[in-house]
Amino acid sequence: ITNSIKYELNSTLEALPEITVQKIKAGRHYDIDVGVVDEILEITGVESALARVWGYYYFENAGVNFSIIGLDEYEEQYKNSFVKVAKELDFSKPSMIVGEGVKKVIDKNYYREYFNFIKPNGTLKKVDITGVFSSDTELESNDVIVMSKESVREIFDMDESKATDIVVRVANHNEIATVASKIKLLYPDSRVVTKDDLKISYQNIFDYKSGIFLALFVISLFTFFIIIYDKASGLSSEQKREIGILKAIGWRVDDVLREKFYEGFIVSFFSYTLGIIAALAFVYILKAPLLQNIFTGYSQLKTSFNLPFVFDVQTLALIFFLSVPIYIAAIIIPSWRSATLEADEVIR
Repeated sequence: ITNSIKYELNSTLEALPEITVQKIKAGRHYDIDVGVVDEILEITGVESALARVWGYYYFENAGVNFSIIGLDEYEEQYKNSFVKVAKELDFSKPSMIVGEGVKKVIDKNYYREYFNFIKPNGTLKKVDITGVFSSDTELESNDVIVMSKESVREIFDMDESKATDIVVRVANHNEIATVASKIKLLYPDSRVVTKDDLKISYQNIFDYKSGIFLALFVISLFTFFIIIYDKASGLSSEQKREIGILKAIGWRVDDVLREKFYEGFIVSFFSYTLGIIAALAFVYILKAPLLQNIFTGYSQLKTSFNLPFVFDVQTLALIFFLSVPIYIAAIIIPSWRSATLEADEVIR
Protein backbone atom coordinates (compact mmCIF):
# COMPACT_ATOMS: atom_id res chain seq x y z
CA ILE A 1 0.00 0.00 0.00
CA THR A 2 2.78 2.41 0.97
CA ASN A 3 4.78 1.82 -2.21
CA SER A 4 1.72 2.26 -4.43
CA ILE A 5 0.69 5.55 -2.81
CA LYS A 6 4.29 6.78 -2.73
CA TYR A 7 4.56 6.08 -6.46
CA GLU A 8 1.37 8.07 -7.10
CA LEU A 9 2.51 10.98 -4.93
CA ASN A 10 6.03 11.12 -6.37
CA SER A 11 4.63 11.09 -9.91
CA THR A 12 2.19 13.85 -8.97
CA LEU A 13 4.85 15.94 -7.22
CA GLU A 14 7.10 15.81 -10.27
CA ALA A 15 4.35 17.53 -12.28
CA LEU A 16 3.89 20.34 -9.75
CA PRO A 17 5.47 23.81 -10.17
CA GLU A 18 8.71 24.54 -8.35
CA ILE A 19 7.28 27.24 -6.04
CA THR A 20 3.80 28.03 -4.75
CA VAL A 21 3.03 31.40 -3.11
CA GLN A 22 0.02 31.70 -0.78
CA LYS A 23 -1.42 34.66 1.11
CA ILE A 24 -1.60 34.03 4.88
CA LYS A 25 -3.78 36.05 7.23
CA ALA A 26 -4.47 35.12 10.87
CA GLY A 27 -2.84 31.77 10.19
CA ARG A 28 -5.27 30.94 7.39
CA HIS A 29 -5.00 30.82 3.61
CA TYR A 30 -6.59 33.87 1.90
CA ASP A 31 -6.93 34.98 -1.73
CA ILE A 32 -3.86 36.75 -3.09
CA ASP A 33 -3.75 39.82 -5.36
CA VAL A 34 -3.26 38.99 -9.04
CA GLY A 35 -0.91 41.99 -9.34
CA VAL A 36 1.69 40.09 -7.31
CA VAL A 37 2.42 38.04 -10.45
CA ASP A 38 4.03 41.02 -12.23
CA GLU A 39 6.23 41.79 -9.22
CA ILE A 40 7.39 38.16 -8.95
CA LEU A 41 8.27 38.12 -12.65
CA GLU A 42 10.76 40.92 -12.01
CA ILE A 43 12.80 38.68 -9.68
CA THR A 44 15.97 37.37 -11.29
CA GLY A 45 15.75 33.67 -12.09
CA VAL A 46 11.97 33.48 -12.43
CA GLU A 47 10.95 31.95 -15.74
CA SER A 48 7.18 32.30 -15.37
CA ALA A 49 4.50 33.04 -12.78
CA LEU A 50 0.81 32.23 -13.00
CA ALA A 51 -2.14 33.15 -10.79
CA ARG A 52 -4.18 30.02 -10.05
CA VAL A 53 -7.90 30.03 -9.40
CA TRP A 54 -9.03 26.84 -7.69
CA GLY A 55 -10.72 25.50 -4.58
CA TYR A 56 -12.54 22.61 -2.94
CA TYR A 57 -16.25 22.07 -3.46
CA TYR A 58 -18.10 19.83 -1.01
CA PHE A 59 -20.77 17.69 -2.65
CA GLU A 60 -23.09 16.98 0.24
CA ASN A 61 -25.17 14.27 -1.49
CA ALA A 62 -22.12 12.00 -1.83
CA GLY A 63 -20.13 13.38 1.11
CA VAL A 64 -16.98 14.03 -0.96
CA ASN A 65 -14.79 16.98 -1.88
CA PHE A 66 -14.09 17.94 -5.50
CA SER A 67 -11.02 19.94 -6.52
CA ILE A 68 -12.19 22.61 -8.97
CA ILE A 69 -9.41 24.11 -11.09
CA GLY A 70 -9.81 27.11 -13.39
CA LEU A 71 -7.94 27.42 -16.69
CA ASP A 72 -7.52 30.30 -19.10
CA GLU A 73 -7.61 29.62 -22.82
CA TYR A 74 -4.67 31.89 -23.62
CA GLU A 75 -2.43 31.23 -20.62
CA GLU A 76 0.52 28.84 -20.60
CA GLN A 77 -0.55 25.88 -18.48
CA TYR A 78 1.61 25.13 -15.46
CA LYS A 79 1.11 21.34 -15.81
CA ASN A 80 1.53 19.26 -18.95
CA SER A 81 -1.64 17.30 -18.21
CA PHE A 82 -3.68 20.52 -18.46
CA VAL A 83 -2.44 21.37 -21.97
CA LYS A 84 -4.65 18.75 -23.62
CA VAL A 85 -7.56 19.58 -21.31
CA ALA A 86 -7.36 23.28 -22.23
CA LYS A 87 -7.63 22.36 -25.93
CA GLU A 88 -10.71 20.20 -25.35
CA LEU A 89 -12.49 22.57 -22.94
CA ASP A 90 -15.15 24.83 -24.44
CA PHE A 91 -14.46 28.31 -23.00
CA SER A 92 -17.38 29.90 -24.84
CA LYS A 93 -19.97 28.50 -22.40
CA PRO A 94 -20.09 27.15 -18.82
CA SER A 95 -18.60 23.68 -19.29
CA MET A 96 -16.26 21.38 -17.43
CA ILE A 97 -14.11 18.29 -17.83
CA VAL A 98 -14.19 15.98 -14.81
CA GLY A 99 -11.90 13.31 -13.40
CA GLU A 100 -12.83 9.64 -13.55
CA GLY A 101 -13.62 9.51 -9.83
CA VAL A 102 -15.82 12.60 -10.07
CA LYS A 103 -17.66 11.12 -13.05
CA LYS A 104 -18.51 7.96 -11.10
CA VAL A 105 -19.80 9.97 -8.13
CA ILE A 106 -22.00 12.36 -10.09
CA ASP A 107 -23.34 9.53 -12.28
CA LYS A 108 -24.59 7.79 -9.13
CA ASN A 109 -26.40 11.01 -8.25
CA TYR A 110 -27.99 11.28 -11.72
CA TYR A 111 -25.86 14.16 -13.01
CA ARG A 112 -24.87 12.83 -16.42
CA GLU A 113 -25.00 15.86 -18.75
CA TYR A 114 -24.61 18.77 -16.35
CA PHE A 115 -24.00 19.60 -12.68
CA ASN A 116 -25.55 22.28 -10.47
CA PHE A 117 -23.08 24.06 -8.21
CA ILE A 118 -24.41 25.91 -5.17
CA LYS A 119 -22.82 29.38 -4.97
CA PRO A 120 -22.11 31.20 -1.68
CA ASN A 121 -25.26 33.33 -2.11
CA GLY A 122 -27.41 30.18 -2.37
CA THR A 123 -28.13 30.36 -6.11
CA LEU A 124 -27.29 27.59 -8.57
CA LYS A 125 -24.65 27.57 -11.30
CA LYS A 126 -25.36 25.05 -14.07
CA VAL A 127 -22.23 23.72 -15.81
CA ASP A 128 -22.29 21.22 -18.70
CA ILE A 129 -20.13 18.07 -18.51
CA THR A 130 -18.22 17.85 -21.80
CA GLY A 131 -15.58 15.22 -21.09
CA VAL A 132 -13.59 13.07 -18.66
CA PHE A 133 -10.13 14.12 -17.51
CA SER A 134 -7.42 11.45 -17.33
CA SER A 135 -3.77 11.63 -16.36
CA ASP A 136 -0.73 9.40 -15.90
CA THR A 137 -1.51 9.19 -12.19
CA GLU A 138 -5.02 8.54 -10.92
CA LEU A 139 -4.37 10.45 -7.71
CA GLU A 140 -3.78 13.61 -9.76
CA SER A 141 -6.93 13.50 -11.87
CA ASN A 142 -9.34 11.42 -9.81
CA ASP A 143 -11.15 14.18 -7.89
CA VAL A 144 -10.44 17.04 -10.31
CA ILE A 145 -12.96 19.23 -12.13
CA VAL A 146 -11.50 21.55 -14.78
CA MET A 147 -13.41 24.57 -16.10
CA SER A 148 -12.76 28.18 -17.10
CA LYS A 149 -11.45 30.63 -14.52
CA GLU A 150 -14.53 32.75 -15.04
CA SER A 151 -16.81 29.88 -13.97
CA VAL A 152 -14.64 29.05 -10.95
CA ARG A 153 -14.69 32.69 -9.81
CA GLU A 154 -18.48 32.72 -10.06
CA ILE A 155 -18.87 29.45 -8.11
CA PHE A 156 -16.56 30.61 -5.30
CA ASP A 157 -17.60 34.29 -5.49
CA MET A 158 -14.00 35.37 -6.12
CA ASP A 159 -13.12 38.86 -7.35
CA GLU A 160 -11.33 39.32 -10.69
CA SER A 161 -8.37 40.94 -8.92
CA LYS A 162 -7.86 37.93 -6.65
CA ALA A 163 -6.44 34.44 -7.10
CA THR A 164 -6.14 31.38 -4.88
CA ASP A 165 -2.35 31.29 -5.09
CA ILE A 166 0.54 31.89 -7.48
CA VAL A 167 2.76 29.21 -8.98
CA VAL A 168 6.29 30.08 -10.03
CA ARG A 169 8.60 28.30 -12.42
CA VAL A 170 12.35 28.78 -12.03
CA ALA A 171 14.72 28.54 -14.99
CA ASN A 172 17.59 26.99 -13.01
CA HIS A 173 16.50 24.29 -10.55
CA ASN A 174 19.55 25.00 -8.40
CA GLU A 175 18.18 28.49 -7.72
CA ILE A 176 14.75 27.41 -6.43
CA ALA A 177 15.68 27.98 -2.77
CA THR A 178 17.22 31.38 -3.61
CA VAL A 179 14.16 32.55 -5.55
CA ALA A 180 11.86 31.29 -2.79
CA SER A 181 13.78 33.28 -0.17
CA LYS A 182 13.57 36.42 -2.34
CA ILE A 183 9.79 36.03 -2.65
CA LYS A 184 9.53 35.56 1.10
CA LEU A 185 11.52 38.75 1.71
CA LEU A 186 9.34 40.63 -0.75
CA TYR A 187 6.10 39.30 0.79
CA PRO A 188 6.71 38.40 4.45
CA ASP A 189 2.98 37.78 4.97
CA SER A 190 2.99 34.93 2.45
CA ARG A 191 3.72 31.22 2.65
CA VAL A 192 6.27 30.13 0.06
CA VAL A 193 6.22 26.37 -0.53
CA THR A 194 8.73 24.62 -2.78
CA LYS A 195 8.40 21.21 -4.38
CA ASP A 196 11.09 19.86 -2.05
CA ASP A 197 9.11 21.09 0.96
CA LEU A 198 6.13 19.04 -0.19
CA LYS A 199 8.29 15.96 -0.71
CA ILE A 200 9.69 16.22 2.81
CA SER A 201 6.22 16.77 4.26
CA TYR A 202 4.77 13.72 2.52
CA GLN A 203 7.78 11.62 3.50
CA ASN A 204 7.36 12.56 7.16
CA ILE A 205 3.69 11.60 7.05
CA PHE A 206 4.48 8.22 5.52
CA ASP A 207 7.33 7.59 7.95
CA TYR A 208 4.95 8.22 10.85
CA LYS A 209 2.14 6.05 9.51
CA SER A 210 4.53 3.32 8.32
CA GLY A 211 5.86 3.14 11.88
CA ILE A 212 2.52 1.68 12.97
CA PHE A 213 2.91 -1.21 10.56
CA LEU A 214 6.60 -1.55 11.37
CA ALA A 215 5.66 -2.17 15.01
CA LEU A 216 3.17 -4.84 13.93
CA PHE A 217 5.80 -6.36 11.63
CA VAL A 218 8.34 -6.56 14.48
CA ILE A 219 5.77 -8.30 16.70
CA SER A 220 4.96 -10.78 13.92
CA LEU A 221 8.66 -11.37 13.28
CA PHE A 222 9.29 -11.95 16.99
CA THR A 223 6.46 -14.50 17.09
CA PHE A 224 7.86 -16.21 13.99
CA PHE A 225 11.32 -16.55 15.55
CA ILE A 226 9.82 -18.01 18.74
CA ILE A 227 8.21 -20.71 16.62
CA ILE A 228 11.50 -21.25 14.77
CA TYR A 229 13.43 -21.51 18.05
CA ASP A 230 10.97 -24.07 19.37
CA LYS A 231 11.26 -26.06 16.15
CA ALA A 232 15.07 -25.88 16.09
CA SER A 233 15.45 -26.93 19.73
CA GLY A 234 14.48 -30.52 18.98
CA LEU A 235 12.28 -32.91 17.02
CA SER A 236 9.18 -34.65 18.25
CA SER A 237 9.30 -38.38 19.01
CA GLU A 238 7.45 -39.15 15.79
CA GLN A 239 9.94 -37.16 13.70
CA LYS A 240 12.89 -38.87 15.42
CA ARG A 241 11.29 -42.27 14.82
CA GLU A 242 10.90 -41.39 11.13
CA ILE A 243 14.60 -40.54 10.83
CA GLY A 244 15.56 -43.73 12.70
CA ILE A 245 13.50 -45.87 10.32
CA LEU A 246 15.06 -44.16 7.30
CA LYS A 247 18.55 -44.89 8.66
CA ALA A 248 17.57 -48.47 9.44
CA ILE A 249 16.58 -49.13 5.82
CA GLY A 250 19.90 -47.80 4.55
CA TRP A 251 19.58 -44.02 4.25
CA ARG A 252 22.75 -42.06 4.90
CA VAL A 253 22.98 -38.79 6.81
CA ASP A 254 23.19 -36.70 3.62
CA ASP A 255 20.11 -38.51 2.24
CA VAL A 256 18.12 -37.62 5.35
CA LEU A 257 19.27 -34.00 5.25
CA ARG A 258 18.45 -33.73 1.54
CA GLU A 259 14.94 -35.06 2.16
CA LYS A 260 14.43 -32.63 5.06
CA PHE A 261 15.73 -29.77 2.92
CA TYR A 262 13.21 -30.52 0.18
CA GLU A 263 10.46 -30.85 2.78
CA GLY A 264 11.31 -27.54 4.44
CA PHE A 265 11.75 -25.72 1.13
CA ILE A 266 8.43 -26.91 -0.29
CA VAL A 267 6.51 -25.98 2.86
CA SER A 268 8.19 -22.57 3.37
CA PHE A 269 8.24 -21.51 -0.30
CA PHE A 270 4.62 -22.54 -0.81
CA SER A 271 3.63 -20.56 2.31
CA TYR A 272 5.69 -17.56 1.13
CA THR A 273 4.12 -17.63 -2.34
CA LEU A 274 0.62 -18.05 -0.93
CA GLY A 275 1.17 -15.14 1.45
CA ILE A 276 2.40 -12.85 -1.36
CA ILE A 277 -0.56 -13.76 -3.57
CA ALA A 278 -2.98 -13.15 -0.70
CA ALA A 279 -1.34 -9.77 0.04
CA LEU A 280 -1.51 -8.68 -3.62
CA ALA A 281 -5.14 -9.77 -3.85
CA PHE A 282 -5.99 -7.89 -0.64
CA VAL A 283 -4.38 -4.66 -1.88
CA TYR A 284 -5.13 -4.62 -5.62
CA ILE A 285 -8.34 -6.67 -5.91
CA LEU A 286 -10.10 -5.94 -2.62
CA LYS A 287 -8.64 -2.37 -2.59
CA ALA A 288 -7.08 -2.80 0.88
CA PRO A 289 -10.20 -2.17 2.99
CA LEU A 290 -9.55 -0.28 6.25
CA LEU A 291 -5.76 -0.20 5.77
CA GLN A 292 -5.89 2.13 2.74
CA ASN A 293 -7.77 4.74 4.76
CA ILE A 294 -4.92 4.91 7.27
CA PHE A 295 -2.69 6.39 4.54
CA THR A 296 -5.18 8.27 2.38
CA GLY A 297 -7.73 9.52 4.92
CA TYR A 298 -11.42 8.76 5.22
CA SER A 299 -13.69 8.12 2.25
CA GLN A 300 -16.25 10.80 3.10
CA LEU A 301 -13.62 13.51 2.49
CA LYS A 302 -12.43 12.34 -0.91
CA THR A 303 -13.38 10.32 -3.95
CA SER A 304 -11.97 6.80 -3.93
CA PHE A 305 -9.19 5.81 -6.32
CA ASN A 306 -7.46 2.60 -7.37
CA LEU A 307 -3.96 1.89 -6.13
CA PRO A 308 -1.45 1.54 -8.98
CA PHE A 309 0.33 -1.82 -9.18
CA VAL A 310 3.91 -1.49 -7.92
CA PHE A 311 6.06 -4.63 -7.68
CA ASP A 312 8.61 -3.98 -4.94
CA VAL A 313 11.36 -6.56 -5.44
CA GLN A 314 13.40 -5.40 -2.43
CA THR A 315 10.55 -5.90 0.05
CA LEU A 316 9.69 -9.31 -1.39
CA ALA A 317 13.35 -10.35 -1.23
CA LEU A 318 13.61 -9.17 2.39
CA ILE A 319 10.56 -11.20 3.41
CA PHE A 320 11.90 -14.22 1.51
CA PHE A 321 15.29 -14.22 3.23
CA LEU A 322 13.72 -13.59 6.63
CA SER A 323 11.42 -16.59 6.31
CA VAL A 324 12.35 -19.35 3.86
CA PRO A 325 16.08 -19.95 4.64
CA ILE A 326 15.50 -19.60 8.39
CA TYR A 327 12.65 -22.11 8.34
CA ILE A 328 14.74 -24.57 6.32
CA ALA A 329 17.60 -24.20 8.79
CA ALA A 330 15.22 -24.85 11.69
CA ILE A 331 14.25 -28.11 9.98
CA ILE A 332 17.74 -29.28 8.99
CA ILE A 333 19.67 -28.57 12.23
CA PRO A 334 17.64 -30.84 14.58
CA SER A 335 17.34 -33.42 11.78
CA TRP A 336 21.13 -33.49 11.48
CA ARG A 337 21.47 -34.03 15.23
CA SER A 338 19.16 -37.04 15.09
CA ALA A 339 20.63 -38.39 11.84
CA THR A 340 24.15 -38.58 13.30
CA LEU A 341 22.97 -40.97 16.04
CA GLU A 342 22.66 -44.73 15.62
CA ALA A 343 19.39 -45.94 14.15
CA ASP A 344 18.41 -48.15 17.09
CA GLU A 345 19.14 -45.34 19.56
CA VAL A 346 16.98 -42.91 17.60
CA ILE A 347 14.10 -45.40 17.33
CA ARG A 348 14.23 -46.15 21.05
